[in-house]
Amino acid sequence: MEALVHALLLEKEYVEFLVGRDGDFDQIVSSAVKRQQRLVRDDNSSLIWILPYPTAELRNNMENFETYYDEIEICGSAASSHPKGAFQIRNRQMVKRSNLVVFYVDHTGGGAYQTMRYAQKEKKNILNLAGEGYGEKE
Repeated sequence: MEALVHALLLEKEYVEFLVGRDGDFDQIVSSAVKRQQRLVRDDNSSLIWILPYPTAELRNNMENFETYYDEIEICGSAASSHPKGAFQIRNRQMVKRSNLVVFYVDHTGGGAYQTMRYAQKEKKNILNLAGEGYGEKE
């Protein structure tokens, strides 16, 4: 992840790193982005936390989150949907905005897997750091 973020910061004019902050992988990505912004450059990128709906955690820690993330967004279409479907709606909106979608999917089930399948259907550039084969029809 570090090498990928490093390369993107050096090669691209501007990069929006969209993260969900819903699991360990999101935290790893966010940390890698912040480290590389400090080491390489921070003038051509934004770390954007995208929530499916407003949460008590956000409200109670807004100042800390605003210090850490460059931007915080609430996904409008997810926020107005049923909470059970909100994460998948948010994930699909993130895929639509992305030129490269990075995953760590090592199983064939769950929300990350479903989002990876959606990204494949949308013909997005995908990088699965868990290795080859996952997400392919067997």
